[in-house]
Amino acid sequence: MTILAVDTSSQAASCALWQDGVLAGEFFCNVGLTHSQTAMPMVEALLHITGVALSDVDLLAVTTGPGSFTGLRIGIASVKGMAMALDKPCAGVSTLEALAAGVPGFEGYVAPVMDARRSQVYTALFRSRDGVLERLSPDQALSVAELGKILAPLDGPVMLVGDGSVLCYQALKDLPNLRLAPEGCRHQRAGWVAAVAAGMAEQKKLISAEQLAPAYLRLPQAERERMEREQQAKLRQQ
Repeated sequence: MTILAVDTSSQAASCALWQDGVLAGEFFCNVGLTHSQTAMPMVEALLHITGVALSDVDLLAVTTGPGSFTGLRIGIASVKGMAMALDKPCAGVSTLEALAAGVPGFEGYVAPVMDARRSQVYTALFRSRDGVLERLSPDQALSVAELGKILAPLDGPVMLVGDGSVLCYQALKDLPNLRLAPEGCRHQRAGWVAAVAAGMAEQKKLISAEQLAPAYLRLPQAERERMEREQQAKLRQQ
């Protein structure tokens, strides 16, 4: 199976080509350009260099969240457009699960953490054992203090990955079982999105392009601000 994977869920953007269990190629860019400038040019270059036609791709995968609202929309729209044009199935991959998959060989708990602003992180908890990644909690938005309460009683090493990992490691440094992933493992990578998507294909968890949708975990900033304004207006009227 040939899988084309795209990730635009954070500042970095990447795409990868996965062929029959082997990572054939991957492009990664973390230079601050908008994803509308980098995502599709990287996909086109990757297909050209690997000699694979888009029509030969069997499955298209993309991170559906959590993450940057604008970034997620760009990635999903790009993959949705390609999949609809070619009538190909899709895999909507949790950004956090793809991050957790990016520390192979580690034995213990993996806590991917993404900076969600407003003193929160997007996170979930996984256990990595004998090369198998097991999900222990759903994706959710928590304060760093709330995350600390979840991690404190765990009976083994906990690896922090993601763009919020340094923040959480410094805030929770009193936890003796905490580990910080190496720099190269802290960012979302489309190669791991493809690996997770391959597992989803085996489990028959694929969807159509029409079913692809972002999982924000909380309301967009514009909606939150609108609700705050409405609440303040009601208070002034009382």
